[in-house]
Amino acid sequence: MLIGGIEAGGTKMVCAVAEVSERAFAECGGRVGEDVKILERVSIPTEKPETTLGEMVAYFKKWKVQALGIGCFGPVDLNRRSNTYGHITKLAWQNCDMVGTFEKELHVPVGFDTDVNGAVLGEVTWGAARGCESAIYITVGTGVGIGVYCNGGLLHGLVHPEAGHVLLTRHPKDTYKGHCPYHENCVEGLAAGPAIEERWGDKAYKLVDRKEVWELEAYYIAQAVVDYILAYSPEKIILWGGVMHVEKLFSMVRGKVQELLNGYVQHPMIQENMEGYIVPPALGDDPGILGAVRLGMLEYENKSR
Repeated sequence: MLIGGIEAGGTKMVCAVAEVSERAFAECGGRVGEDVKILERVSIPTEKPETTLGEMVAYFKKWKVQALGIGCFGPVDLNRRSNTYGHITKLAWQNCDMVGTFEKELHVPVGFDTDVNGAVLGEVTWGAARGCESAIYITVGTGVGIGVYCNGGLLHGLVHPEAGHVLLTRHPKDTYKGHCPYHENCVEGLAAGPAIEERWGDKAYKLVDRKEVWELEAYYIAQAVVDYILAYSPEKIILWGGVMHVEKLFSMVRGKVQELLNGYVQHPMIQENMEGYIVPPALGDDPGILGAVRLGMLEYENKSR
């Protein structure tokens, strides 16, 4: 069976087609490379909706996919009872009906969620969080996004989780005003890539050797991670995004998390195995697109019942 996946971003749309075996459905995903094989992927620039959607529709029609999953930049409407379910609700793509467009053009089931929920689903199904009942995926890059898998399913509520905007305590020596237009002291506004560049006057990858940059990053990222631990109690925390490509940041964040928790959460994973608790994705740069494929698989199963 051919399942399509879209990792929809503000600058590009990554589209892929996977060959999925019957065993993958029977065994909740099976194994990547055996039961789920990516046959092809392409990258389509994110331009006006009518242009970009047309290119994506044509791509999946060529392959004749039997279901499609979309992990989408947001905010998006995930409430299936809503008149705007499957729509992007903000930015240049506001009111774009992602789900409806592909259902109409392809006549197949279409799974839909946020890009970060797709990424955590990929890691729970095939990656670092496989076997976990709860996990979170944090991406720190141009923005900060959080995907939450809780009690065996993706977390939705009034809206989808926007934990990239949890409010933090400022470092006493940090005079930077913050990059977020909504909050002066949220994690995205203080720790995402644009905040690093604006505060320090250069891009993150050019600041690798400046200790003070990463000490401040660890201070803010660790605060957010502590909030997520206390709120969601995840069995695994997956950290990624462009900023987290600075390898030493992992050990700095882990140490700061333990310091901030101060022994309050009594569990061996936190007290003795932090290196196995806060981890990079096992799927490398593929959790988003594989998570989108999994969304398509789940929607196919849902519509087949």
